[in-house]
Amino acid sequence: MSDLSDYSSTKAGDSELQDFLMVEKQKAQFHAQIHEFNDFCWDKCVDKPGSKLDSRTETCISNCVERFIDVSLLITNRFAQMLEKGGGMH
Repeated sequence: MSDLSDYSSTKAGDSELQDFLMVEKQKAQFHAQIHEFNDFCWDKCVDKPGSKLDSRTETCISNCVERFIDVSLLITNRFAQMLEKGGGMH
């Protein structure tokens, strides 16, 4: 019987590890997306770096990130709809 309980605890440990790895992967993807926003919007909005952002630059960066998020969500939702209609990718 102890062999069976050892197997169960190992499976539970594997499940916890998989959950942990999934969360860490999602965090890494989130951070990568933030860096992508920063790079793209910085190049688009910041002409000359200074000690402070002026209101025009701040507004540009804010709008840029919001549009970037909107487009990312639109693409993600559209892809999900295509998968639902097509029954998944085969």
